[in-house]
Amino acid sequence: MAVATKSHTARWDAGKTRSLLTGLAFISPAIAGFLLFAAWPIFQSFYYSFTDYNIFQPPYWIGLQNYQDLVSDRVYGIALRNTLYMVLIGLPVHLLFDFLMALLLATRIRGLSIYRTIFYLPSITPVVASTIVWLWLFNGQYGVLNEIVSLFGFSKIGWLTDPAFTKPSLIFMGMWFGGNTILIYLAGLRDVPTSLLEAAELDGANALRKTWHVTLPMISPVIFYTLIINVIGYFQYFTEAWVLTATRDGAAGGPLNSMLFYAMYLYQSAFQQFKMGYASAQAWVLFAVVLLATGLLFRFSGWVYYRSEE
Repeated sequence: MAVATKSHTARWDAGKTRSLLTGLAFISPAIAGFLLFAAWPIFQSFYYSFTDYNIFQPPYWIGLQNYQDLVSDRVYGIALRNTLYMVLIGLPVHLLFDFLMALLLATRIRGLSIYRTIFYLPSITPVVASTIVWLWLFNGQYGVLNEIVSLFGFSKIGWLTDPAFTKPSLIFMGMWFGGNTILIYLAGLRDVPTSLLEAAELDGANALRKTWHVTLPMISPVIFYTLIINVIGYFQYFTEAWVLTATRDGAAGGPLNSMLFYAMYLYQSAFQQFKMGYASAQAWVLFAVVLLATGLLFRFSGWVYYRSEE
């Protein structure tokens, strides 16, 4: 009896092993691609962060020198502060605006599908092309925005030349690209139980109270998801600021480096100054900051309500 059981187990193990090997054979191209194009570069960048490496010469081990240089690098500090400005100020403004737009687009009015299409179209427009258009809108001499400002009797604003207005200009422009987030919020709003809204209305709740006490708690998982995704994305803010500044004056960063963000400075260090080791150190610090920020968001996510907890 014991021999039969052992034989059966051996056959089962052999079949399971054969199935495993077959599955691994089918996904081997994906595994090879991950190891070659993701895992190995990650390992290399970690090693390079402890070296002096300029691409043209072999890396030279310098220990923690790159990380120590980051502390005393004034431009690095500016890039970090600009990035935190966009994460702590620009991101909440964009999420709030997208949520309000989603609320408007969730109402039952004639031609709603047309309005939804209009709000979503900018998201499928190439970012570089859209930013070039905004470069014209922000022009200090003949831009449309300054023409509108002049109609109200105000002096023209240096949207991209005055350091006090550069980052607010980017935040204002960022509202144009919120179509994907609005779409996600719309999907969440459709999932809010109508019975709860009707019950709140019967209890005398107005639109604001229904939104605060019913809608927001019910879509809090959606809000949390968009918050996590956008925090990660805003720490890597690059394209819009790069196009606006490099296209305008040929030197990305804007006046007084007021539009120099972390990813832009990392790119400059790696591919313009060829300080690959220094750029690798910046990348790993960015990874640690994003990991810490994401961890804190999960740590203080008690406000998120999941209906499965009922």
